[in-house]
Amino acid sequence: MDSGSRRHFLQSALGLALGARAAFAGAGDAPVKRAIPSSGETLTAVGLGTWQAFDIAGDAASRLEAREALQTFARLGGEVIDSSPMYGSAESVVGDLCAELRLHRRVFFATKVWTRGAEQGIRQMRESMRRLRIELKGPLDLMQVHNLVDAQTHLATLAAWKKEGRIRYAGITHYHAGAHAELEEMLKGHRLDFLQVNYSLAEPQAELRLLDAAAARGTAVIVNRPFAEGAMFQRVGRRPLPAYAQELGCGSWAQVFLKWILSNPAVTCVIPGTRSARHVADNLGALQGTLPDAALRKRIREEFQKL
Repeated sequence: MDSGSRRHFLQSALGLALGARAAFAGAGDAPVKRAIPSSGETLTAVGLGTWQAFDIAGDAASRLEAREALQTFARLGGEVIDSSPMYGSAESVVGDLCAELRLHRRVFFATKVWTRGAEQGIRQMRESMRRLRIELKGPLDLMQVHNLVDAQTHLATLAAWKKEGRIRYAGITHYHAGAHAELEEMLKGHRLDFLQVNYSLAEPQAELRLLDAAAARGTAVIVNRPFAEGAMFQRVGRRPLPAYAQELGCGSWAQVFLKWILSNPAVTCVIPGTRSARHVADNLGALQGTLPDAALRKRIREEFQKL
């Protein structure tokens, strides 16, 4: 993501504290939480993705940034942290830093299996749990089949692991609209706790059928690529925030984008990826204030499409 193109409301450590308080001031509303349909457990609706941002093994400066980001995330009420063995050292970095910060029992860990074959999948999942240091927590919260790789095989393992108490929830993921039809078929054929999918103003295709299908099946939805890899910030450039942003309690374009996503009731949590504490605070600011109604959702989408 091109962080320089984000609207800056934090300039220093003091600015971070002041900006976070301002972002959460709102009208005194409680942060947005959403229920997992299969259990009723609630989750804070903005989480943290770790792709690229936490693949930083051996980089001391980046590790300090990631540590501050996790501290900020937990302090402001974030819960869902999503990773994958595909993301290089991200699982290990998250696991080690959360252990240092004693966050294991405060956050919701989601990771993935990304290989073929039952035995290979079992080995990989065990290694992911070791890297995340799940022994400090108990069962892993969520294991997902990454990009549907050998999904039928791994979902059979996950069903067994869920019964045995090794994991709490099971799901599937993809990042591209070309896979939405296959994701919908998987929802029809399996009782899944979670679906993770791309969805944003730049990539709204999940609205066509997939989000409704998830809601009908009682499947929680985690949204990835909420900023389309930063392309959405490039589209708005340095344009000032529209007048409705103040009505929604938005102090940045990131918050406008996230609130648009969260205003779809099928969405359980959105996971923007970053290791910047400033951006973590900005993203979590979308948990406060008002979400756009149907008319404003339509207006926001139409105006964005014109950019």
